[in-house]
Amino acid sequence: MVSPGFQSSVPAPGSRAGLHLARLVRLPNLLIMVLCMALTQTCLLAPARPLQALLEPRFGLLVLATVCVAAAGYIINDYYDVKIDTINRPGQLVVGPVVGRRPAMLAHLLLSFEGVVVAATLGRAVGAVTVGAALLLWGYSARFKRLPLVGNLSIGLLTAALVLLPELLHRTGHPAVWAYALAAFLLTVVREIVKDVEDMRGDAQHDCRTLPIVLGVARSKWVAALFLVSLLWLVAAAIGQGFAGGQWRLASWLLGTVLGPLLLLAQRLLRADRRRDFARLSTLCKLVMLGGVLSMLVVGR
Repeated sequence: MVSPGFQSSVPAPGSRAGLHLARLVRLPNLLIMVLCMALTQTCLLAPARPLQALLEPRFGLLVLATVCVAAAGYIINDYYDVKIDTINRPGQLVVGPVVGRRPAMLAHLLLSFEGVVVAATLGRAVGAVTVGAALLLWGYSARFKRLPLVGNLSIGLLTAALVLLPELLHRTGHPAVWAYALAAFLLTVVREIVKDVEDMRGDAQHDCRTLPIVLGVARSKWVAALFLVSLLWLVAAAIGQGFAGGQWRLASWLLGTVLGPLLLLAQRLLRADRRRDFARLSTLCKLVMLGGVLSMLVVGR
């Protein structure tokens, strides 16, 4: 048997090493996080001076702290999920086959520490939320994700916090930020439940007690539907308010790129019964989330 330390000491070719690193820290997800924070900063909080707001040093430090903690969270999640991912995603394993478990844990601790220290320089609220996020990511990976609904709600809260962090930095009191954070929370919980159904086989073999394992697929779909209906109501209210307030571009964008796909998501959720159906639903959730994030570009126009 090859030891974890030996595995990590054998470097992969340059392109493959970069690919493995990007997969380990979920680079596309990190880029979407940065985009979300940048649009919140420039389109919601400082639309009159977007470039200055984007280049603000304190905002740059906030993004750095968030990316460090998020990357650390992905690493620790893979660290704890090696056995489960061997069943659910055998072709995507990085921790174990490519990066040893000890180096992965060290990278997690260093990134978490850097993120928390940087965030602490930005104020008590930002520092407290960042510490809470780092602890919640550890708890999620080690325990919460194996409990019914607890892990789903944890990731939903973390996603909402991502939207709220720029607001906590500046304290503008903009109500739209909170609406976006609530929408992000609801959609994320839906996607996490869908992912739990998709990953049932590997989770069940390792004594996880996720929602579909405890309640079954049919009842889990109805739980997801409750959050989805709440999100549909929120988006419909925003569209109505947009048309009534003369924000035609925002209302039209939400109608076409968010509400329409959400209705499609609801229809397909009720009909889904195979693993590949839920994999497609997870992808559709990502597209809806991207459409929602990009709607910030037309807020107030």
